Amino acid sequence: METILQGLPIFMLIFCRMSAFFVVAPIFASKTVPSTFKIGISAMVAFLILLIQGTDQVIPMDLSYVLLIIREVLIGLLLGFVAYLMFTVIQIAGSFIDIQIGFGIANVIDPMTGASAPVLGNFKYMFATLLFLSMNGHHYLLDAVIRSYNWIPLSNDLFQRIYSGNLSDFLIKTFSQSFLLAFQMAAPLVVALFLTDVALGFLARSAPQFNVFVIGIPLKIIVGLGVLLILVSSFTYTFEHLFAVLFKSMQNLLGTIGDRPK
Repeated sequence: METILQGLPIFMLIFCRMSAFFVVAPIFASKTVPSTFKIGISAMVAFLILLIQGTDQVIPMDLSYVLLIIREVLIGLLLGFVAYLMFTVIQIAGSFIDIQIGFGIANVIDPMTGASAPVLGNFKYMFATLLFLSMNGHHYLLDAVIRSYNWIPLSNDLFQRIYSGNLSDFLIKTFSQSFLLAFQMAAPLVVALFLTDVALGFLARSAPQFNVFVIGIPLKIIVGLGVLLILVSSFTYTFEHLFAVLFKSMQNLLGTIGDRPK
């Protein structure tokens, strides 16, 4: 009983970080994943971490315990948010393409998030999700959040690091990097559709009798889908690079708000 009473506060802190992570992290945060599964896997992982970390850690049992809960929730949300931010790169790239190809007016409901998503962005997102699961990316996510206690133990100084501004600088750099990656992923199709617009502009000037608005819409769809068909074979390498950046960003986040384990 004494061991249980000593380990329960530590378990609750670990459970707060795990549950916050699984609420935001890609794949696990999907609306198709039941809430009972998220709570169950959070409790299971928290129990395993408790067995690894032990119950000999000193936890204050006063009002400062509430601050510890808030701190652990913030850490879990930050880890999940950085991983999810890299996944949104795919939908941002799809939005760039849809605006150029003309599919921007026909957004669909994304079953993973429940929000409105671009057509091609949703297609790429499902492709990336299958590839992420096939390469056991969800296992790497679990490994990252478990190893976060080597970088950020329960006795961390998260609030001081937030106050110093290191975290805000990291988030700004990560957001700009994600936007750049999205533009790079969409660049081949965007350039091809831009050249199609240029060709239609020359056609309108040289042959005014042609209605470029009637010709342009199906032509841009044909060109866009044709280039997309050619680029499908390169999706594997593109998404592998994106996933490498994802895990590198999570490691950089751990180094920003924690200390590298010795």
